[in-house]
Amino acid sequence: MEKHIIKQVLLEQREEIAQVFKRRVIDRDVMPEAKRIFGTDLIKAVMGIRRCGKSTLSHQLLKDETYGYINFDDERLIGVTSKGLNDFLETLEEINQGLKYILLDEIQNVKGWELFVNRLKRKGYNITVTGSNSKLLSKELATHLTGRHLTVELFPFSFKEFLRFKNITMRGEDLYITKQKAKLKRELGEYLETGGMPELFKVEVKKYYLRELFDKIISQDIIFRHNVKYVKDLREIALYALSNFSSPFTYRKIKDTFGIRSVHTVKNYLDYMEEAYLVFQLSPFSFKVKQQINHPRKLYCIDTGLINALAPKTTLDRGKLIENTVFIELLRRGKEVYFYAHPDYEVDFLVREGLRIKQLIQVCFTVSDRDTKKREIRRLGGSLRPDIGYNTGLYFCQGLRENRG
Repeated sequence: MEKHIIKQVLLEQREEIAQVFKRRVIDRDVMPEAKRIFGTDLIKAVMGIRRCGKSTLSHQLLKDETYGYINFDDERLIGVTSKGLNDFLETLEEINQGLKYILLDEIQNVKGWELFVNRLKRKGYNITVTGSNSKLLSKELATHLTGRHLTVELFPFSFKEFLRFKNITMRGEDLYITKQKAKLKRELGEYLETGGMPELFKVEVKKYYLRELFDKIISQDIIFRHNVKYVKDLREIALYALSNFSSPFTYRKIKDTFGIRSVHTVKNYLDYMEEAYLVFQLSPFSFKVKQQINHPRKLYCIDTGLINALAPKTTLDRGKLIENTVFIELLRRGKEVYFYAHPDYEVDFLVREGLRIKQLIQVCFTVSDRDTKKREIRRLGGSLRPDIGYNTGLYFCQGLRENRG
């Protein structure tokens, strides 16, 4: 690419930074940890699904520094390879006096990027990269930048962040005040309906935006990235995954449903979706690895808004939407999560820390019915052997409240 074109693109991208701070921006829950990480001279990697706010977070953390910015998700930069990146560096130095910090957005679009970043690090630059493919980024970082990088993982808005963006303060006592509780329930209903993608607040037709986002994830982050041949099959399985969220599945059942030749193809497709942060596969808990592998798993989606925009159902189970939300919140908090499958019942989530089972969580839309409440508590209390030593502070989520069983 000619240097005058590179300069034009980078200058226009630099103007986009100013636009970031002209719209409403909030501090994300991950900000304290991100500030600690950004305070080091190690390479910073911000990872998460497309459009969840990775770039905005990075700009917030670098706003007091003089930094160069390249967004490789720009269609004008399609086809750029690592061989041409030195021209980009020279242009950044030309248009940013005293350049020390560099932000490389959606860097996984450039093949061989990690070698270039390694060289920048050796030259003394403070580097931040963002990416929307967990495996590609993690694999390349681990292979070429071992011990020289730290990772920040970002998700769509949590319910807490959703309320913060809307200037709604939530206090613990509000759950006991009828008027405030009703207001929070309305907000929770909206959050479950629209999800937490930050850009949704500035678009009117939210479902159209979410469908377009889904198409971009499928086409650019999965099909193009992995050179998928059977595009129709992959798209149908992706829609199946969103329609069957919070439900058990097996690779073989999906294979038979869509007439796909190989179970391995189904597994690869779902793995690609997980790498792009679109869906997650939850394994059953067992002390025997073979049982974990052979037992059906469960599927969850990164965002309930995507489910509502794409799942072909007239009405969706709100209890399952809350269950999906709780699962994503557990991932957001960095928990190691499973579900527990007993022959007679199931516990939604089991949180493990090392060799210890820390917590059991049962998610319910309502437990106002006395028999329902007894049944759910019995599932929690009788789920595991008493010698395991799990935390006896058992919880289940009821709408807005987190109740001790």
